[in-house]
Amino acid sequence: MADGATRTYAGGGTPVGAWRALRSTEELAGRLDAATASGGPGAVGGREGRGRRRGARGARGARGALTDAARGFGLALVSLPASVALFCLSVVSVALVPLGVGLFTTPPLVTAVRAYALRRRALAADWVGLRIPSAYRPMPAARPGLTGRIALCQWLLRDSATWRDLGWLLADMTAGFCTALLGPALLAFSVEGVVLAAGLWHVYSDGTYWYAFVPVDSQATGIAAGVLGLVLVKVALHAAPATLRLHFALTRAVLAPGQEQVLARRIERLTSSRHDAVDASAAELRRIERDLHDGAQARLVAMGMELGTVEALIEKDPEQARKLLARARASSAEALTELRDLVRGIHPPVLAERGLGDAVRALALRLPVEADVVVDLPGRAGAPVEAAAYFATSELLTNAVKHAGAGRVWADLSHTDGRLRITVGDDGRGGARVREGGGLSGIERRLGTFDGLLAVSSPEGGPTMVTLEIPCALS
Repeated sequence: MADGATRTYAGGGTPVGAWRALRSTEELAGRLDAATASGGPGAVGGREGRGRRRGARGARGARGALTDAARGFGLALVSLPASVALFCLSVVSVALVPLGVGLFTTPPLVTAVRAYALRRRALAADWVGLRIPSAYRPMPAARPGLTGRIALCQWLLRDSATWRDLGWLLADMTAGFCTALLGPALLAFSVEGVVLAAGLWHVYSDGTYWYAFVPVDSQATGIAAGVLGLVLVKVALHAAPATLRLHFALTRAVLAPGQEQVLARRIERLTSSRHDAVDASAAELRRIERDLHDGAQARLVAMGMELGTVEALIEKDPEQARKLLARARASSAEALTELRDLVRGIHPPVLAERGLGDAVRALALRLPVEADVVVDLPGRAGAPVEAAAYFATSELLTNAVKHAGAGRVWADLSHTDGRLRITVGDDGRGGARVREGGGLSGIERRLGTFDGLLAVSSPEGGPTMVTLEIPCALS
């Protein structure tokens, strides 16, 4: 089957790719706007069409600038009180740690600060497309009693990310507040000039009112203030997106970890993933040995004994010898089937011959429930990456059928921004969590060998969505 966007349905019924369509709606709208602007189908022709298109683009730009100004105003309203409150409470809590009170208040406050910072990172990515990396280390396992709280507080206070977040709160309540408010304040000031021209200047009858450098004390000077206000409106509409991006750039400058922290975290992750890879390899070898010993090897031994019996009976009791030969032939067929299954578990032939997309399609066809597979891969990844992605997808689909009670599953495979992204979903009961020693934790550790990531969204009642990302290049 050719590469590209293709679908495979197993078990009949209607495909469940609507969730994918929702994700691409915004991209499709952008392509339609571009097609219309370039004179594609449905474009308005001639000078009138060009004028309409310019007006439409201007309207979209004005709406976007007003949206950015509203977002900046909302950030200013939230950042000042929230950052001040979290900063003051955190500082007081840390100061009370030697007295014992801070042992109980510091962990929840640090958790709240991190959640607040993560929310700001998400807004930066959604609103201006600016990604702010985080370098939070995984929380240690909880220990009971007072010694556990002391150890947790020591771990939090020794983490450089904790102090980086506190520094960001201080910057957010000062410079962050000003940069967020600058765009909407300039827009409000420009509107004031227009309102003065409309007659508001009569309110200031007790003297001259200065609007910027214009003294407003008559209708003529009010009109001059209105003209200046219209100029400032244009400036404010251009400045609002820039000031919002400046706010998030400041956030990134303070929140993003330094190069040394990034390298240290990466070394720690690679060391952990190396140990996980060694453990996974040893476990896989033990599984293969066990399957060979309990399956094909036992059948081959039994077949050898049956053939020995046939050799002794072939002259005395030919009829019984023929029955034993039939049993030996059946045992050899079963042993061959088990060996094929074992080889498929090590590295499926379809994966080596046809690639990851066709291997997942073949996997979906064997599922007892309705399955939808969407593949958009313009090439093939390396064999180790394909194997890791295939077995992770296989385990997720199997778990959805066995444990989630799903009646329908789907998988989406794509490659964007140098990352192989696989999303597996089901309509089961939900409640899936990454627990120590669980199946999802094992998948996460195996993906860590390739610097991959796993994200789980599984509310109670479903649906469940598990996303895998592995950095790789396609050939």
